Amino acid sequence: MKTITPTELRADIYNLLEQVLTTGVPIEIKKGDRKLRIVPVDKVDKFQNLAFRPEVIPGDPDDLVNIHWENEVSLDLP
Repeated sequence: MKTITPTELRADIYNLLEQVLTTGVPIEIKKGDRKLRIVPVDKVDKFQNLAFRPEVIPGDPDDLVNIHWENEVSLDLP
């Protein structure tokens, strides 16, 4: 959770509010020795923010353990 001052909130309030709504991560505002918190009311779908990665192997990770490499090209390492 990010903690900011009231001055930082005032300077960038629209971007900070959008960040809370997009990520679902609350922001704390520290004023003296007291704190306030900006929290989204609705639950945020965190999967919506995932980036598409075509190089990632889809499927069950346990299947990777059982891959047989005997017929693949061998590298003669010293």
